[in-house]
Amino acid sequence: MPDGSLRGAASALLEGVRKGRGATSNPPVRFDRLALEAFDDGWQTLEDTFGALPPLPTTLIRDASRSAIAWNSSPDIGFDRAVNPYRGCEHGCVYCYARPSHAYLGLSPGLDFETKLQFKPEVAALLEKELRKPGYVPRPIALGSNTDPYQPVERRLKLTRAILEVLERFGHPVTIITKSAGVLRDLDLLGRMAERRLARVCLSVTTLDAGLARILEPRAATPERRLEALRRLTEAGIPTAVLAAPMIPAVNDMELERILERAAAAGATRAGYVLLRLPLEIAGLFEDWLRQHLPERAEKVLSLVRQTRGGRVYDSDFAQRMSGTGPYAEMLARRFRVAAHRLGLEKREGEGLDCTRFAPPPEAREPRQMALF
Repeated sequence: MPDGSLRGAASALLEGVRKGRGATSNPPVRFDRLALEAFDDGWQTLEDTFGALPPLPTTLIRDASRSAIAWNSSPDIGFDRAVNPYRGCEHGCVYCYARPSHAYLGLSPGLDFETKLQFKPEVAALLEKELRKPGYVPRPIALGSNTDPYQPVERRLKLTRAILEVLERFGHPVTIITKSAGVLRDLDLLGRMAERRLARVCLSVTTLDAGLARILEPRAATPERRLEALRRLTEAGIPTAVLAAPMIPAVNDMELERILERAAAAGATRAGYVLLRLPLEIAGLFEDWLRQHLPERAEKVLSLVRQTRGGRVYDSDFAQRMSGTGPYAEMLARRFRVAAHRLGLEKREGEGLDCTRFAPPPEAREPRQMALF
């Protein structure tokens, strides 16, 4: 049986809500030619064998990538380079736009994405090597553009901290995007970098409702802990921003202004928002989640989503994929602009990070005696 079929059979047996996990299914890998569905032969074999599956554990897989920096030229993204120490994310956010990328690893964008994580043990050394390349021109590196750099496994592996240590030594600017209070562990590094205008931290706050957060992003920090992280980062002199994202029609969109107000009170000086994006497998995963957790609202939510995407579930056009089109999307954008202006969260001149401090430190040399050998 081809590997894809084996994965399909296993995926079909993972359906349903799992404690501490966001996705409710494990769709087949879209590149596989074959997929299987679980089938009950009438003797209750599936129920007897798989009816009481334990919580899914997290599995770590070494990533053998030989580069650290990922480059992009997308016109609607405010950075051209990023470093991601992890592929997959234990936070389990059902809406995560990075989920489809797991298919390139031969894994499902569903439960595999949040339980089978790839980590890059040599990411700091690879980054240092790339920053030393002749002709390298510094611009802010985004840390956490794809998956969260402070997801739970970071407590043990400390790959994000290793990356920050390299960037501090090189005088290289960095922007961090996270929904984890774990960023506070690195206050020492970030504080020193902020003094040199080399660091900014953006906390993603999707909702202020702890109950909604628990099913929407089950292993991320609670909303209150994220706001507390904003406050402590600000007190440490680190520039902070809030990202109200994603805004999901009829689920959390009514919270937009309140999220910005609480973030501004905690010290954030800039803000952004993104309308829900449902590319590839995320559309099915999100609909499954809706019907499982918010069945009475499912049709309304999906109808509003289509109204913002020209009648489709998603449109990948760069001009509108972050904000959508149509009356609902225009109203949301207007609400954001008014609230951001009122709260002083608009982008201002002179707030950028400083790229002029970039200076690769001398490479470590072997003692002269060892060089004789």
